[in-house]
Amino acid sequence: MRLMPAFLSGFRINHCLKHLRRPRIAGGLLGLALGFGGGACGPAELTGATWTLREAHASAESGNGLSTNGLSTNGLSTNGLSTHGLSTNGLSTVGFSHWFNQDPARADELMRYIIRCAAKENQQRKYTNPVTGVKYTWEGGLGLALNWATGTPATAQEEEIVSACLAAHANKFGISVAISVLGRDARGGALPYTEQELSTFSEREACFFGNLFDGTGVFAATDRGYLREDESTVRACGLPSNPAHADCLPIIHTGTCESRCQRAATAALPVSQDANRKNPPPHGEPPYYETCTYNGRTFQPLTTRLQPRDIHRCGDGVCQLTERCGDGVVAGSCQADCGTCPY
Repeated sequence: MRLMPAFLSGFRINHCLKHLRRPRIAGGLLGLALGFGGGACGPAELTGATWTLREAHASAESGNGLSTNGLSTNGLSTNGLSTHGLSTNGLSTVGFSHWFNQDPARADELMRYIIRCAAKENQQRKYTNPVTGVKYTWEGGLGLALNWATGTPATAQEEEIVSACLAAHANKFGISVAISVLGRDARGGALPYTEQELSTFSEREACFFGNLFDGTGVFAATDRGYLREDESTVRACGLPSNPAHADCLPIIHTGTCESRCQRAATAALPVSQDANRKNPPPHGEPPYYETCTYNGRTFQPLTTRLQPRDIHRCGDGVCQLTERCGDGVVAGSCQADCGTCPY
């Protein structure tokens, strides 16, 4: 399976962290973390970032943690990348330098994800900031927009699939969570997956679509029912407890994938994958969506899945970052896991 290097964001943490279970990472995953700051008990803001990496065979599993604030920068429509491509020439334009130096830390974070989404494994993009002299290296990963990654202007399909990829990796709470990413690249090729991946990532999560490059924005819809009141997850942008709690701007929640999207037709998967598929999905239906439509416009989406352990439940004995103290049995007031509040 092929794993895109995961991105782990730092966060303001609360006194409940000592009760927080460390995420279990699959074998071979090398974890790196930044320091943490102080803060109040409950949902936290993102403050920093680093990568975790795993090499695996023929999959589209991925980690996540891109700041949603990073998506709100208006630079993707003005930094010149869609016109000049992700080559050395594209990164050396005055427009890109101007955009990058408005907020280098956030631009670096966003560029890490753009390159991870667009370029393939074993590819790098290097950039030396002409203003500060700081050198950056960004690694390829999923290979969703290979033409754009080689320096040609981005097509509409490439803009859409990279936008969907960025949205799918935005993590409201900044905890590193492995996800399964499914769909097609900009050329129409299906991202390979195996039955083992579908079994491990057995919880449907969401579909993501839109276009950040032309100012349209990005959107998400849930691929399952909304979470119950006693459930919560750090993946709240794609899987909120209800539409009113989907506060992950600039990602706009649009309801359910079923109401917005068209499922992919009977499996059109790479021949080399057939040997890995002992138990195809029911009725031969691929586990992802082909198109999603919102406000009269149709986009190419990506579909995500989670492991069951990443949906937290009040009463499991662990005070998660997504839970709060209180005297109730819901995530926002979970006495069983987080105790009563000291005030």
